[in-house]
Amino acid sequence: MASVSSLGLSGLPLTELLSKLKTNESQILNTIQDRQKAAEAKLSAYSKLKASVEALQKAAQDVGKAESFGAVAVKSGSDAISATADSSAIPGQYAIQVDKLASAQTLVYAGRADRTTDIGSGGTLKITIDGTEKAIDLNGKGTSLNDLVTAINADPDIGVNATIVNDGTPGSQYRLLLTSRETGTQHAVTNITVDGNADLDAFLGYAGGGSTAGVTVQDASNAEFTINGISVTSQSNTVENVIDGVKLTLNQTTTSATSLSLTRDDSVAKTAIEDFVKAYNSLLNTVGTLTKYTVGADNPSSPLTGDSLARSVQTRMRDAISGAFDATDSTTLSKIGITTDPKTGELKIDDAKLSKALSENLDGVKSLFTSGTGIGSRVDTTAETFTRSGGLFSTATDGLNKTITDIKKQYEATSERIDQRMETYRAQFTQLDAMVSQMNSLSSYLSQQLSALNSSKGGK
Repeated sequence: MASVSSLGLSGLPLTELLSKLKTNESQILNTIQDRQKAAEAKLSAYSKLKASVEALQKAAQDVGKAESFGAVAVKSGSDAISATADSSAIPGQYAIQVDKLASAQTLVYAGRADRTTDIGSGGTLKITIDGTEKAIDLNGKGTSLNDLVTAINADPDIGVNATIVNDGTPGSQYRLLLTSRETGTQHAVTNITVDGNADLDAFLGYAGGGSTAGVTVQDASNAEFTINGISVTSQSNTVENVIDGVKLTLNQTTTSATSLSLTRDDSVAKTAIEDFVKAYNSLLNTVGTLTKYTVGADNPSSPLTGDSLARSVQTRMRDAISGAFDATDSTTLSKIGITTDPKTGELKIDDAKLSKALSENLDGVKSLFTSGTGIGSRVDTTAETFTRSGGLFSTATDGLNKTITDIKKQYEATSERIDQRMETYRAQFTQLDAMVSQMNSLSSYLSQQLSALNSSKGGK
């Protein structure tokens, strides 16, 4: 906005008057700015409210997962074995002895003097594992040890990894190693040929059956162990589907059995429920803070005081929770120790009652949170109407952003009109100032003339 400049010397308080006119005209700009600040505060409040709803939605999704209930804790008696278990695992005690670990096959080739010289030209490398043949086309490519390593390792389906070891033997220090990518006898190489390159075939060729003149074989082996005296063989040291719901990892052999204990762990479910309750109460606090009205305060209203969207969030989330139940035996929140504070609306947990419900009625508690009529699904679905793209928050914030843009345009247009008006006032005041100044000069001249005339008459 244009500034007010000083006006002439007429003696009239035109500069002060123009400044007051400018202040008065600017009041409308202050009103527009207040509207913009209010809209921006509301936009920020919606962002906070949405984040709180999203946090509750995440907690609802977590507590709504079946695997959150009936978790099984695993404890191994030694570092020789480790294990994880899902909710389908059955608590029990196991004695496991590891007699042999699974290993991968390695083919160690005769040494060569250098790693960069081609071995023949082109050809097609074929490797057979478990009856399946895979091929690498080497035509137009190098066939040195370096090139073979690059080509083999770049193929995700070939079944082996390649590397070069320098064993220090003069004139034949570079040795090619091919190692199966997976452990166990089923993943061992049974045949290698190179079609179209006799030199490379003579070097790489392998027909199985152990070591040959040019290839030293370190055989693959399967894992061998016992579970409660039952012999088990595995291609891998990571074993699944032997004990229901348990993923077992064999780390080293043992000379005697080591224990593996599976016990039910209700702490996982309890934590998920507690986190959900915290998220719900946090949402209520957020709504309360953003909508409160403080009587007697200079600014009694909050950004969302009286806001329908904030009220809808609170009401619909409360309804989603209060309407949840277990379809099998009508388990409710109150039956498992979760009640509503009548003053605040927040949820309260009776820790002892919840622990007892998880211990004695796990299926009912699980259904209450994970079934189609359960809390997890109901709250997640309700939250989605608010948080999704094109949902209620999106619609509200889009409207506010448009309002803020319109207010800014209105401010700019109004400011320009005030500037133009002030320029008009300034021009008019400048003319008035000049006219009054001229009149003052004329008045002074006339006064002087009259005074001179009177003096002349008095002297006669």
